[in-house]
Amino acid sequence: MARAPDTRLRLMDIAEAAILEKGFGATSIDEVIAAAGITKGGFFYHFPDKNALARALLLRYIEREETLLDAVFGRAQAEHEDPLEAFLAGLKSLAELMDDLPNGHPGCLIATYCYNERLFDQEVRALYTEAMLSWRVRFRAHLDAIVARHPPRDDIDLDALADMVNAIIDGGIVMQRALNDPTMLGKQIMLLRGYIRLLFAEPAAA
Repeated sequence: MARAPDTRLRLMDIAEAAILEKGFGATSIDEVIAAAGITKGGFFYHFPDKNALARALLLRYIEREETLLDAVFGRAQAEHEDPLEAFLAGLKSLAELMDDLPNGHPGCLIATYCYNERLFDQEVRALYTEAMLSWRVRFRAHLDAIVARHPPRDDIDLDALADMVNAIIDGGIVMQRALNDPTMLGKQIMLLRGYIRLLFAEPAAA
């Protein structure tokens, strides 16, 4: 029994890498079992079916992303009293973190699931929808704090701006894979940072 957690994690690691590489539909249980070196019974002991595996992977991915964002933006908030400066610092730290990944970001599991949504049960679809909405709430909270001190220079929908953070990150991941450029995601985050800085900059004196 002591080795069960290791087997489960190994199965998840193998499956996640395969799904990010070629999609959920093209990843078979048989290939995951073969790569892990276990029997089908061993696989089904941990995951009753492929959707159970999908749920476990998604929950782990969401938890990892939440932990990362908490660390990056929490540290920035601790170092900067001004919410605008804190958010800009958080975006810069996030860009630097992505640049430090030797092969770039491995991919967004939620985006991969969305493109294969017909393959998943209702619970999996609800999970990734909830995750996207929770990240909207997360970034909207930063923006609300910024607007309270720095009126924007343009009429904007703050929910849409919060969603833009996610869109830039996911789009940057797609572009870096398409162009085989591991620096692409960091560059896109820094461009977003520049836009946010200009959006809330003090108007120039006449």
